[in-house]
Amino acid sequence: IPRLGVPEIRLNDATDGFRTTKDYYGTSTMWPTALTMTMAFDEQLVEELAAAIASEFVTKGANVLLGPGLNLNRIANGGRNFEYLGGEDPHLAARMATAYVKGVRRTGGVVPTAKHYVNNNHEQNRMLYNAKVPERALHELYLPAFAAAVEAGCGAVMCAYNRVSGAHSCEQEEMLGLLREELGFRGWVMSDWLATHSTVDSALAGLDQEMPLGLHYSAPALLSSLSEGALPAGQLDAMAVHILAGLSSASLLNAPPPRATCPPTPPPRATRRWRAARRR
Repeated sequence: IPRLGVPEIRLNDATDGFRTTKDYYGTSTMWPTALTMTMAFDEQLVEELAAAIASEFVTKGANVLLGPGLNLNRIANGGRNFEYLGGEDPHLAARMATAYVKGVRRTGGVVPTAKHYVNNNHEQNRMLYNAKVPERALHELYLPAFAAAVEAGCGAVMCAYNRVSGAHSCEQEEMLGLLREELGFRGWVMSDWLATHSTVDSALAGLDQEMPLGLHYSAPALLSSLSEGALPAGQLDAMAVHILAGLSSASLLNAPPPRATCPPTPPPRATRRWRAARRR
């Protein structure tokens, strides 16, 4: 909304750098995976790598970085273990999450997104399985990295595909409530791709943005829910405020439009540091 200084939200994956389409293969730096970064046990290095990845996002015109991934490697054959900081150690994951978010924020103009919230620890039947986690295990194992990311200033959180205690993650009122009330999150919650299953239940639970399509959060669906009284107008206002707060955390309100170029050259300083770390 140019007249209000609200920019386009341009999101992109960041598993091991800026994700490209087939038309642009070879134009992005292939950075180490999150699990590989963790193996360096070097918070400063992770911060520098995150800053370098974010700088590439800026030059390519994206302003929301879909990372860091913060799910514990609960099982050794987890299909996306390589995407997650910290491996199987919640303390290490929290330290790395802090470093990564600080690195992205240091760059400016890019919103880091902590994912996949929460208890999303394997890929098999990822749309169907139901995670049942005791409160102590939740707080000691699965929440610390997300709490650290929130404290470090991540502007967005992505909810997951699986169910938690019977409810889809993106309409799990208890977990999304905990994110704001206990962890103090002030940004916006987006769904994983096609992980939204309702309009009213998701909105009331705390989901602010459906991705990537407007199947449930389309203008007609939201307006219909408002007119029927199923969705309070105040809830829709709160969803908008959350998104604006997340954008504001990266100084994106009233900022110049993002550039859209495709430089293939990696930032040299971070690359040198990574090569040095590998030789240790």
